[in-house]
Amino acid sequence: MNIEYFIAKRIAIKSERTFSKLIVRIAIAGVMLSLAVMILSVAIIKGFKTEIQDKVRGFIGDVQIYRYDLNGSFEKSPFVPNDTTLNYLKQNKSIVSFYPFATKPAIISANNEVEGINFKGIDKDYDWSYIKKHLVSGKIIDFKKDDYQIMISQHTADRLKLKVGDRFLMHFIQNPPKRRKFTIVGIYAIGIDNIDKTFVLGNIDVIRSINNWTANQMGGIEVKTNDFAMLKQNADDIYANLELKLRSRSVIESTPEIFTWLSLLDVNTRVLLFLMMIVGVINMVTALLIMILERTTMIGLLKAMGTTTESIMKIFLYNAIYLVGIGLLLGNVLGLGLAFLQQKTHLFKLAQTNYYLAYVPIEVHLTDVLLLNLSTVAICAVVLILPSLLVSRVSPLKAIRFK
Repeated sequence: MNIEYFIAKRIAIKSERTFSKLIVRIAIAGVMLSLAVMILSVAIIKGFKTEIQDKVRGFIGDVQIYRYDLNGSFEKSPFVPNDTTLNYLKQNKSIVSFYPFATKPAIISANNEVEGINFKGIDKDYDWSYIKKHLVSGKIIDFKKDDYQIMISQHTADRLKLKVGDRFLMHFIQNPPKRRKFTIVGIYAIGIDNIDKTFVLGNIDVIRSINNWTANQMGGIEVKTNDFAMLKQNADDIYANLELKLRSRSVIESTPEIFTWLSLLDVNTRVLLFLMMIVGVINMVTALLIMILERTTMIGLLKAMGTTTESIMKIFLYNAIYLVGIGLLLGNVLGLGLAFLQQKTHLFKLAQTNYYLAYVPIEVHLTDVLLLNLSTVAICAVVLILPSLLVSRVSPLKAIRFK
């Protein structure tokens, strides 16, 4: 029989001391809240990163291929990719899809209002899966029908008082300017100002017609890869296999301000985890010290009966680990419960103009939860050895007379 464990269990479960009970409950609550906050912090940060990365990647792709020249404007110089480039893109297993696009600055004129915009031309190979998720009203472009169908953002629609089915003039900026009349077939809301305020989607053949391009010319190629974690390596491989007249740029290079902000969130998470871990450890150390002081007489009796200091230390360590275990169990229930609730109901909202999202995103990974639990147990077990060393300084004679 493990006598240390038996005594620790009796102390933890059947203690009649009111003050120590209160301290123990506070310690358990501290561990519970610390773990719950850590689980939610990691889940929220990962959710933020995934959601915002997907928003940006979904609209502009993971890698964009352009003609290699000094043109730094939104309107890229035209080119026709050779067979070597196209075959490489088709055969590369890390590439999910690729499609041509072109952009051209324009001004929308509607309801006595004007709005500067960038017309993004795409073709029938465009991957609509992302836009469909953010479609507010209407439908996607049907390339078999009128070339002058267009999709605009909810921001642009509100700004110009437009809706699905409305028609308006768009003046393309060049010398001389050209204008075309478009019909709105769909309205989307991405939630990122750089996209919603800047772009509309239309047929690439419109740009080809206005610029007198051939049917094969394009302003660029958007590439989507299967693993964002390998983006840098994939982008470098794509660049290495392009023909000399072309260059490539990853989505991180295209929108550095967004990804710099996301990287700063990792620093905030580490600081928060560190602070929460300190709170939990301080609570448990305080509780253990108070339990040792309240059990001074018991320590003296055990020492007088020949119990070793190591055995007495084990009693209090078992007791502390038992309390940590209860705190971890309750912390997991609270943290994962709130995470599940938010995933299903989106109860906690955000200002989309400030955070790019309308609700707090949650992304829970089992490995993260296990690592947080194991780290908490390991750190508490190591730190709790220090106050337990107080047992070795207790004199049996003084302890028995202690009140």
